[in-house]
Amino acid sequence: MAEIDVEVAFALPEKQRIIALRVPLGTTASEAVALADLPSHFPELPAEAFSAPDLGLFGKRLREPESHRLRAGDRVEAYRALIIDPKAARQARANTRR
Repeated sequence: MAEIDVEVAFALPEKQRIIALRVPLGTTASEAVALADLPSHFPELPAEAFSAPDLGLFGKRLREPESHRLRAGDRVEAYRALIIDPKAARQARANTRR
């Protein structure tokens, strides 16, 4: 069976990991994230943080990661949940400056 090389990336403000994988041709983005076993690389986070994260390829969000088939050289990025909405953060900063 043909295999391809891909990467899975995840980052926290203080640390990041890029996990290189060799996966079967036809592997989806979601499957690659599961194979990367991110909870073992980030034990400080609950395993649920990786159960259904938003995913992207090279900074572009995937709408259907469970059906997006990877190509050789792809880097899947698992995005962590936002702590605060960016608009709310800007509003809070603006209110503080007043």
